[in-house]
Amino acid sequence: MEHPILSKLQSPLELHEMSAAELDQTAAEICDVMCELLSERSAHFASNLGVVELCLALHSVFDFLQDRLIWDTGHQIYPHKLITGRYQQFKSIRTKKGLMGYPNPSESDYDLFMTGHAGASVSTVQGLHSGDALTGNAERKAVAVIGDGAFPSGIVYEAMNNANGNLLVVLNDNEMSICPRVGGVASYLDRLRNSIYPSLKAGVQKVLGRVPVVGDPAERFLAQMKEAVKAGFHGGMLFAEMGFQYLGPIDGHDIGLMRKYLKMAKEIHEPVLLHVVTQKGHGFKPAEEDPRTFHAPPVFERVEGKAVFQQKGAGGSGLLNYTNHARDAILEQMAKHERVTCMTAAMCQGNKLEPVRDLYPDRFFDVGICEGHAVAFAGGQCKAGIRPVVAIYSTFLQRSYDHIFQEVCLQDLPVTFMLDRAGLAGPDGPTHHGVFDLGYLRVFPNISIMAPADEHDLKAMLDFSLTHDSATAIRYPKGASPELDREPKPVEFGRAEVLSTGKDGTILALGAMVEPSLRAAAKLQDAGLEVGVVNARFVKPLDEHVIGEVLRNSPFVVTVEEAALIGGFGSAVLEFAAERRLNTAHVCRLGIPDIFVEHGERGELLSDLGLDDEGVYRACKDMAQDTANMETV
Repeated sequence: MEHPILSKLQSPLELHEMSAAELDQTAAEICDVMCELLSERSAHFASNLGVVELCLALHSVFDFLQDRLIWDTGHQIYPHKLITGRYQQFKSIRTKKGLMGYPNPSESDYDLFMTGHAGASVSTVQGLHSGDALTGNAERKAVAVIGDGAFPSGIVYEAMNNANGNLLVVLNDNEMSICPRVGGVASYLDRLRNSIYPSLKAGVQKVLGRVPVVGDPAERFLAQMKEAVKAGFHGGMLFAEMGFQYLGPIDGHDIGLMRKYLKMAKEIHEPVLLHVVTQKGHGFKPAEEDPRTFHAPPVFERVEGKAVFQQKGAGGSGLLNYTNHARDAILEQMAKHERVTCMTAAMCQGNKLEPVRDLYPDRFFDVGICEGHAVAFAGGQCKAGIRPVVAIYSTFLQRSYDHIFQEVCLQDLPVTFMLDRAGLAGPDGPTHHGVFDLGYLRVFPNISIMAPADEHDLKAMLDFSLTHDSATAIRYPKGASPELDREPKPVEFGRAEVLSTGKDGTILALGAMVEPSLRAAAKLQDAGLEVGVVNARFVKPLDEHVIGEVLRNSPFVVTVEEAALIGGFGSAVLEFAAERRLNTAHVCRLGIPDIFVEHGERGELLSDLGLDDEGVYRACKDMAQDTANMETV
C-alpha cells in the first residue's frame, strides 16, 4: 500500500486543515505502516494501533510545539513519530542507530521526555505547566496521555492530588496494560465505561432539573438525590473530588467526536480528565482478538487479513531463555512448597508466568503497575510466614527502591527478588536496560545478590534463596541461557565456582558473562596464555577466599559484568581489596561505563562495550602485555 498522505506530511499542523475523510485515510496508512514494520522485526504493535485515531485527534486540535504533550510509558509512540517528521526513518525503529521505540528528545522537538516507565506523565505535565506559568506562558495546554493499565500507579494519584491549572489528562482506556488490568481502579473504570450514562445523560439532567429544592424533609431528600445522581453521572466522585472536570467516556476511534471534546477541553483552563475508550490492535483483526500476543508479536506477514508468523530457522541456538528457566524453577518450588508464592507487577506475560498463574491462582498475585506495592505486600506476606518470590524486571524494580529498604531489608525479611532483563534489554533501549541493580541493591544490609551463569545455577539459586533467612536477589538477562560444559557445583552461601585456573591470569566473571569469558579463555589458550575463569555467582557476599587468592596470586585479574561499573561487581572486588590492603594495580574491570546505553540488539551492544568474547580476549591480552612490560622494567 502506498502512503500518499504520510509520505507528504511535513508537519502535524497540516492535520488541522484535513477533512474527516483525510484523517481516516491517514489512520489507515498508519495501520498499514505498522503492519509493514512487523513483517521485518518485532515491535510494540497492539498498543500503537489502539491510539492511532487518538494521536491524530490530539495533533489536529493542538500545536504541540506550543502546547505540551507527554505519552505515558511511551511504547505507544509510533503514530506520533509517523506524523512528526519521522515517516522516512520509520523502518529503522528499534535498530542500532535508528529511531528509538520510545519518545526521544534528541529525535524531535515533539518528544519532551524519554518515557519508558509508567505513571509519571501527570506529574511531568504538571511540572511543565507550572514552569510555563512562571515564565509567562500559562496559556499553554499541558496534555498527558495515560493508559488505564498505568493509571493505578501511586504517582498518578500523588500528581492528581496536587493538580491545578491548564492541564488535560487523557485516560486511554483499553481494558488492558500488557495483560488484563487488575484491582479496584480497573473495576471503577469498567463501571464508568459500561454505565448507561452516555445515552441517558441528557434525559436524566432534564428530569433532575424539574426537582424542586425547598425546605421540608422530603424535598431536602429530593435535593440530595439530585446532587448525588449528578455526581454519579459526572464521572463519579473520584475524579471530581480530586479537582478534575470529567468528560466522557467517548469512543477513542471516532476522530470527529474526539476533536469536539478536545476543543471543549482546550477552552477549560483548569484540570480536565477526558476518558476515551479504545481497543488495542484496532484496525487489524488478529490483534483486536488477541492483544496480548500482539503486544510485541514475532515477525509476521499479512495474508488475507490474517497474521502468518515466520517460522524460526534451523540456524537458531535452540536454547531456552533465562526467563523460561526462571519460570520453570518457580513452578517447581511452588509444587514442592505450599508457602511459596509468586507476584509480579503487570508483567505476567513478559516474565512468562502464565503457567504459574493458571496452576496456582491462589498463590499468584499480579498487582498491576504498582511495583512499590508489590514489594511492601511481599514484606507483609513474609512476616506472616509465607516465602514470596517477587518477579519484576530489573529496571522496573527501581520504582520500589524505598520499599526494598524499609519493608524488606530493614525488617530482615527473606523475600526473594527475581530480576529479569538484568543487563542490556536490547531494542527497548536505555529506559529498559537493567544495568543499575547491583549498585542500588548492594548498599542495603540484609540482602544477598546472585547472578546465574546458566540454567543449573538459576534453579539452584532459587532453591537456596527459599531456605535462606534474609532477602536475596537473583539477576539474569533477557537472552538465551547457555549450556556450560561442566559438572556444576552446589550453590553455597557466598561461594564462587572455580571453572579453571591459569598461571598467566584470571577472569572473574559474573552471571551471563561466564560463557563469553570461557570462550575468551579458549582463544587465549590458542594464543599461548593460560587464563583461569571463575564463576563468581555471588556479588554480595563475595567469596573472599577465592577472590583473595586470585588477587594475591594472578599476574592479572579481569572482572566482567553486564552491569554498571559504578557500584557493581568490579567495584565490590576493589572494595574488598582495599579492606584487605591488597594490590589492585593488576585489576581491570569490564562492564557498563558511566553512560546510558542506546538501543540495539543485545549482541551488538555487548560487542560495542567490549563485553563479548572478543572484548574479554582483547582486555586479557592487553593486561598480559602490561604485566610483561612491568616485569621488564
